[in-house]
Amino acid sequence: MKSRKSPSPSCFLLCIATPSLLLAQETKTELPAAAKLDVTKKVHQLIVKSAATPSPLKAYTETVPKAGNATLQMLPVKAGEFQLGSPDAEPGRNADEGPQKKIKVDAFWMSKTEITWKLYNPYYKNGKPRNKDGTLMSPSDKDELSDVISQPTPQYHDMFLNNSFVNDPDHPAMDMTQHAASKFCQWLSAQTGHFYRLPTEAEWEYACRAGTSTAWSFGDDESKLGDHAWFADNSNFTYQKVGLKKPNPWGFHDMHGNVAEWVLDQFSDKFYGKLKDGEMNPWNAPTTRYPRTVRGGSWDSEAPATRSAARLGSAPDWKQEDPQIPKSVWYHTDGQHVGFRIVRPVKIPSAEEMHRYWNTDWWSPERNKEDL
Repeated sequence: MKSRKSPSPSCFLLCIATPSLLLAQETKTELPAAAKLDVTKKVHQLIVKSAATPSPLKAYTETVPKAGNATLQMLPVKAGEFQLGSPDAEPGRNADEGPQKKIKVDAFWMSKTEITWKLYNPYYKNGKPRNKDGTLMSPSDKDELSDVISQPTPQYHDMFLNNSFVNDPDHPAMDMTQHAASKFCQWLSAQTGHFYRLPTEAEWEYACRAGTSTAWSFGDDESKLGDHAWFADNSNFTYQKVGLKKPNPWGFHDMHGNVAEWVLDQFSDKFYGKLKDGEMNPWNAPTTRYPRTVRGGSWDSEAPATRSAARLGSAPDWKQEDPQIPKSVWYHTDGQHVGFRIVRPVKIPSAEEMHRYWNTDWWSPERNKEDL
């Protein structure tokens, strides 16, 4: 089983922001990956142009050209407020799930399921010669915008060596770093003209709970979990196709179990304690590469780790079998339990804000000494 990795580094800097607020760091105020800002600005221009006719807040289907016109279903989530975290008396609760705080979030769309290999394979198997940071080795003016975006380099370790895992189009993509998931969002945005990113912890839990305050979105009865989630008791020690279990009240599948899902936040057991009731769109912006946050539990999780409030921090041993020095910024060789889903905020942020969301890895010499 994957054990909880929740140590909190002493250098954490808490950053809480709304979508309209630039996320300045007290110790590091320059824009991350500044050399790539021009690419982000081009994507931003495309998104603003596409938004000339506002989209109504209703479900829609997105078509992804680079994925053979495969589609992605997006469901609406209205603005609202909820109690972030779990009550002290909830069975299976961990201390990092509190104290509970009343949080407000703006409206957004979220993918109905976890991102599948059908969408992710064309991104990570992009077929272009690339530098280790994912930039094109020989860029030209003829390159499509989506190709110019940094994308994964080939793997040195086959994530499917274990035969219990299959690269099936309808299974959730897994094994990627938070950085790779964020750059997928930029790649997708460049093709569609819609701004996509990872959800924040607050957005994720708001959508997972779907108006409920119970341990799971279906209630407190653990015996019903098998109807809603793939977890240690029923997964046969591997992940499963998306959408086979019952959805939550807002129509989202696999929020509990299957693969744990990346969110944008740094993991900190002190984060909730720093929040105020009524906080709007909180985000604990990353300042270190470990630990980052995944939510929802996985096929490898015991039931309590799949609860709506359950949290897990990433750890260096998720790259234990990576033979590279330094280790890959794209893959967690031992992260077959980790995937992601995406959101599209109704409010379009500035180009600089988009750039921060898509580049939470700073690419500084200091941070390159660590693993992503």
